[in-house]
Amino acid sequence: MTDSSIQKSLISGWTLTREVSVEDFLGYHSEWNLGSPGGWEYQRITQELGKLAWHLLRPHVGLDISLDFDHEYLNPVPAFAATLLRAHKQRHGNKAAHIVLVAEPDTLDTVVENRNFVQYLDNIDDVTAALAAPQELDYHQGSLHHRGVQVTLIFMDFNNDVLIKMEKDEPLTALRQAIKDDLVVNPRGMEPAGGKGVFEAVTGSLRKQLSETTVQRTPWTRQLYERDATGPEGEVIKDLVTWTRENWDRLVLKPVQGYSGEGIFIGFKSEDPDADLEEALTAGNYIVQELVPLHLWAEDSPWLFSEEQRVGLQRWQTDFRCLITDAGLIGFLGRFGGIPTNVGAGGGTQALALLSGTTPGGEVAAQINTAICRVQYSILEEIRQEVNEQAVAMGHTYLLGPIKTAWRPRLINEAQMQQLQVYCENLWADAVQLTEWWRAGRLDDFVHITAEEEAIARTAPWTGQPALMASDGLFSFGCHPKE
Repeated sequence: MTDSSIQKSLISGWTLTREVSVEDFLGYHSEWNLGSPGGWEYQRITQELGKLAWHLLRPHVGLDISLDFDHEYLNPVPAFAATLLRAHKQRHGNKAAHIVLVAEPDTLDTVVENRNFVQYLDNIDDVTAALAAPQELDYHQGSLHHRGVQVTLIFMDFNNDVLIKMEKDEPLTALRQAIKDDLVVNPRGMEPAGGKGVFEAVTGSLRKQLSETTVQRTPWTRQLYERDATGPEGEVIKDLVTWTRENWDRLVLKPVQGYSGEGIFIGFKSEDPDADLEEALTAGNYIVQELVPLHLWAEDSPWLFSEEQRVGLQRWQTDFRCLITDAGLIGFLGRFGGIPTNVGAGGGTQALALLSGTTPGGEVAAQINTAICRVQYSILEEIRQEVNEQAVAMGHTYLLGPIKTAWRPRLINEAQMQQLQVYCENLWADAVQLTEWWRAGRLDDFVHITAEEEAIARTAPWTGQPALMASDGLFSFGCHPKE
């Protein structure tokens, strides 16, 4: 490591200080998913589209830049499959595997990620795989079956609260038993420690008992209700609700169990702060969190402005999901868009590319941006159409069209990749510790789930066995705008 320096990001008077090196990356995780994270296959598809776009651009940009689109972390699918096979071997030894990906019935025909992954598993020697709704599972003679075939392992593509909602129509007895029999590879008991309310413990009472990298990457968070608290700088807050209203522009409100950006109130974007705050308080189980500085997780990228028939730079917010297993970091998912970056909110996916050594990503990104912006609009429009046609052919679509993809890949250098490995290994260890503390009752003040959800979670204790978790980061690798 080189000599360190202090990076300061200002938010309306608050100073968020982190000690970093020039080989490090900046930013914070915004949430964890310890229940049923995805994105492994979407990144593989996005890498293929990114390589195609770069291949078509190369003759027109005149740049001699080496970009690695094929690093193992940029295609998480094989490592995720290996995780499932490790889990199978722990349970069944050398017995042939029949792995079932269980998903909600209305997603079986529409989620390309699940369909493709099942096909990938099915092509591995001594492995068969299937995609199924939970209603298709049944037990007989003491074993779990799907359409007459014994199931050795399940990956469940929904969380405990969704399972409970599904049971309003009919009991999912077989799936419940599979959870008790430890056949679900993403243990249900792992999920509570991933709730956003736990971030209060990480940035408060438990900060000295967790990894330094985990604490440093966690934005200040407090559960939102009428109470006293400590603020981002350690100051005493006598009335958190009043303080939240007074500091609205520098905060974000999130439901503890929200998905896909739903239910989020972003202070500075709010048209009626009082109404939004009241809605969050009425709904309950919300957190208030410091807003990560927008410029820190933004990047400027070439974009086609169709109405004006021109190419120029567009500033997007970026999202960086780390996929983590017992073996450590296995891959990423890169997204871009507005706030939030979710595809359902108009966001898209971004290819990633690796730079050698400590190559400064910001300098390379600037060169690529300038070169692409000099290319004729008509040429870029032809490239966009070809990439979009390939996206549709690969099923990389949302509603009526292809998911947006960025012109320029997100750039990471090898030194930053090593830092991400350490961060992910520490986060896995902390997740194991937090889960143990939850079972022991030490997180009761931070995890508020229904009795039904708790009952499911306690049927499947987790102590670090092979599983998949994700951390969604608002990170910069040196390409963010300086203002």
